[in-house]
Amino acid sequence: MMEPLFLKPVFQEKIWGGQKLAQDFHYKLPNTKIGECWAISAHPHGPSQVENGPYAGKYLHELWQDYPELFGNPQGQVFPLLTKILDAEASLSVQVHPDNAYAQEHEGELGKTECWYIISAEPDSYLIYGHNAQNKQQMIDMIENGDWEHFLKKLPVHAGDFIFVPSGTVHALNKGIVALETQQSSDTTYRLYDYNRVDAKTGKKRQLHLRQSEETITVPFVAPQLDIKTQKLGPNTITSYVQPPLSPYFAVWGINIHTGHLSFTHQLGKYTLYSVIKGSGTLEVDNRHYSLPLGSHFIIPAPITAWQISGENLQLIASESTEK
Repeated sequence: MMEPLFLKPVFQEKIWGGQKLAQDFHYKLPNTKIGECWAISAHPHGPSQVENGPYAGKYLHELWQDYPELFGNPQGQVFPLLTKILDAEASLSVQVHPDNAYAQEHEGELGKTECWYIISAEPDSYLIYGHNAQNKQQMIDMIENGDWEHFLKKLPVHAGDFIFVPSGTVHALNKGIVALETQQSSDTTYRLYDYNRVDAKTGKKRQLHLRQSEETITVPFVAPQLDIKTQKLGPNTITSYVQPPLSPYFAVWGINIHTGHLSFTHQLGKYTLYSVIKGSGTLEVDNRHYSLPLGSHFIIPAPITAWQISGENLQLIASESTEK
């Protein structure tokens, strides 16, 4: 009998990290500056292990290679998505990610289009999102002169906001934000500006990547126009945040179950990633029940065609790969 795949998170220490992942999600963290929970990952920098069922102990990338039927026999060489939870105790560097073509040529991996669901945000929180340069030469001049005040755009954010970040977008999470990130499976980041911080371990400033940034930033910046739609199902809702054609690599939904349950089915060959970001509940597959505690992450593999999720004030973020 096919089972859902529950995954063990991998925690990444960051200069800007803190302890909110322990406080908010009850994770046992290895030290005091954890910035990222790699929740569903087949990336070699932090691969997830299956915790249950016949595949317990196997890594997600092993399943992708050895059991492709779990994912609808995909054509891609690597598991295409990566789900994270980020704790910005301090501001992240101002950065940009390359598209597939540039990343594959220069880094040997996928590009990085991503999105954020803001789980929590302290008062007056904001993102760096986009820039003000009108052409490439103006962009280069502003960057090389360090004119960040005029170059960078700021976007106020609150809990419940959703932001889509295509490759080529200048961006940064700033301090006081916890976000769930859905992204292409890539770990390529080009730093533009890092507030002149010094890494406590090395005693040095972190490396910047100005040339790569200038080659990959989209000019001028045009904010994507999201078409967010919410479907009411009795007391519960499903919200579509982003999908093709705006997002060519993934679709993302928010699921809110105030009481009772919701039923789901797959399109043929699809598999779905889930993260529990509020409350707790129960997953039912073929009359078998699985606990969904806060902070749990799982995949419904392609052979499972129907399932139910129930709970009280339960909130999940779901995503699917949309690459062919």
